[in-house]
Amino acid sequence: MGISVGDRLPEATLIRLGAEGPEQVALSDRLKGRNVVIFAVPGAYTPTCHSAHVPSFIRTLPQFRDKGVDEVICIAVNDPFVMKAWGEATGATEAGITLLSDAESAFTKAMGLDFDALPVGLIGRSKRYALQAVDGVVKVLHLEQSPGVCETSGGEALLAAI
Repeated sequence: MGISVGDRLPEATLIRLGAEGPEQVALSDRLKGRNVVIFAVPGAYTPTCHSAHVPSFIRTLPQFRDKGVDEVICIAVNDPFVMKAWGEATGATEAGITLLSDAESAFTKAMGLDFDALPVGLIGRSKRYALQAVDGVVKVLHLEQSPGVCETSGGEALLAAI
């Protein structure tokens, strides 16, 4: 069973590429006492993720901030080198979105939101979703039913629900 509204997000150590190389990021440090939006994608550079999901959060980032959101985080089961390059390629990093790697899929599995799509080479990937967490507790959760669709998990839909 996957994560639900009212649940506390699981402890996780994610990875980002910093100035000195890969850095561990304790998700609990990003969540404690903060209003945070997290959206997850099946994979960096995949068509829907690249052309629809990330751009929807770039467009809506100012409105999230107006609603008191402290940080918008994108998580994918990719390595931190790919996440850094993808953040630069999409403009997400420049816009102020934090991109974090769940390289081992540990967070995604703890959330109960992992899936495999073997015909296209996606193994242990994250289902597409967006959520708002306040002090680590899920307040709003929008989970897509299909990995190739970005409707309920897009920036505009989550913004309207907050």
